[in-house]
Amino acid sequence: MERSADWLKQAKRDLERAGLDLKHQFYEWACFTSQQAAEKALKAVYQKTNRSVRGHSVLGMLSGLKESFPVPDELVHMGKFLDRYYIEGRYPNGFPEGSPMDYFDEKMAREAVDASGEIIRFCEDILGRL
Repeated sequence: MERSADWLKQAKRDLERAGLDLKHQFYEWACFTSQQAAEKALKAVYQKTNRSVRGHSVLGMLSGLKESFPVPDELVHMGKFLDRYYIEGRYPNGFPEGSPMDYFDEKMAREAVDASGEIIRFCEDILGRL
C-alpha cells in the first residue's frame, strides 16, 4: 500500500513540533525532531516512487535520490548536520560528559528547523510533480 501522503503529513507535524520545542527552549528536541521530520518527508518520496529505503539517514536518502532528481548541494549539507542529531539529541552517551541539553542552543535548533523545512519543501516539490 502506497502511503506517501501519510509520511508527508507526519513530517509536517513533526516540523511543527520542532518549532514548539524551539519556542520553549527544548533545543535538543527541536534538533532531533527536525531530523525526524526531514527523514519522514524523504520516506514519502521513496514511498511514492516505489523505492525501498531502510534506516534513518537523511544524507543517505538524499544521496539515493540523486539518480532521479536534482538534489542541491546545500540540501546534502543540511542532511549531514541533521543526521548528527538523530542520536546526540537524545542520549547522554553521545557526549563525553553531561546531558544532550547541555550541548544544544537556540542557533543550532533554529538551523535544524530551517533545514528540515527546506528538505520538506524539496520533497513536496517532487511529490507534486509525480
